Amino acid sequence: MELRQHNPWPDLFRDCRRSAFHLEVRDSYAVPSESEPFRRFLKGEPRITEPDEAWREWAELMRQLGQRGVTVSRVRVVTVPHSDYQRWLLSETVDNIDVGEDIRYLPRHLAGEIPTDDFWLFDDERVAFNLIDKEGKPAGAAVTGDPHIAAYCHSAKERLWKLATPYSEYVVNAGQ
Repeated sequence: MELRQHNPWPDLFRDCRRSAFHLEVRDSYAVPSESEPFRRFLKGEPRITEPDEAWREWAELMRQLGQRGVTVSRVRVVTVPHSDYQRWLLSETVDNIDVGEDIRYLPRHLAGEIPTDDFWLFDDERVAFNLIDKEGKPAGAAVTGDPHIAAYCHSAKERLWKLATPYSEYVVNAGQ
């Protein structure tokens, strides 16, 4: 397992050739660039229409991957009723869809056994586990090409993907 601190994601995505899959299993995250939009959501204030630098970089990276034919997908396993963070995320996810991500939602009570940690699975061969610090903020990734770990994550991906609902359907049923 290789520890990659700071922001390892751009390099991991640029090395990706076919697919990147993200499993999200937490009901809230402490991403610094999300603090202000999340605060505004909680206060009922209008959404910020001008994207910040972090979002612009992500959107450009997703566009580049799409141009190379790399698929980017996610399953978000969520507790129902949704946490405030997940309610906010549902209102923001259309931006991810617009830049080419395929995102599905799966209520935790329907998921069965799930991995305990978030991960990205790149090309079904390399796994990057999301690391967080004591405050829940991103702290890098633990990356491995161990074929047994990759096979476990691939199996979880396949099973959960089949159970999950595409965002466009889920958001309608979630009352958003």
